Amino acid sequence: MRQSFIRLLARLRRSWRRRRRDTHQAAPAVRVTTLLKSSVTAGGQPIAFPQKDPQVVVAIYEIPPGTALSDHQHPFPRYGYILSGRLRVTNSETGQVDVYGPGDFGIEAIGQWHYGETIGAETVKILVIDQVEKDRENVVLRA
Repeated sequence: MRQSFIRLLARLRRSWRRRRRDTHQAAPAVRVTTLLKSSVTAGGQPIAFPQKDPQVVVAIYEIPPGTALSDHQHPFPRYGYILSGRLRVTNSETGQVDVYGPGDFGIEAIGQWHYGETIGAETVKILVIDQVEKDRENVVLRA
């Protein structure tokens, strides 16, 4: 009786493994699309990270159509991924103009004055990642 029970358990186990193998679907392949690879900012400066109490701040900015942002600068690294809309960024110091649209990723200039303005009728949505010293702001407006 005991041998029969052990054989039954073995058969059930094989059956379970076979069924599991037959119904198990391979996971879809992971696809990676590199958006940007850079060691410099939009202004051509080397990227330097905060040396004291680093903190990462992630936010979504929504900028309505027809908006012009004030001249400003960033004391720490700032990265932006455009989710929707189009944004023109002008570096006030160098005159360089860059236009960003959905799917574009940018590394903002550090310590250089620049401003942005929306282009078109769509709200600009940007996923913004700041690397700052803990509890410090990353936007300085021109007085």
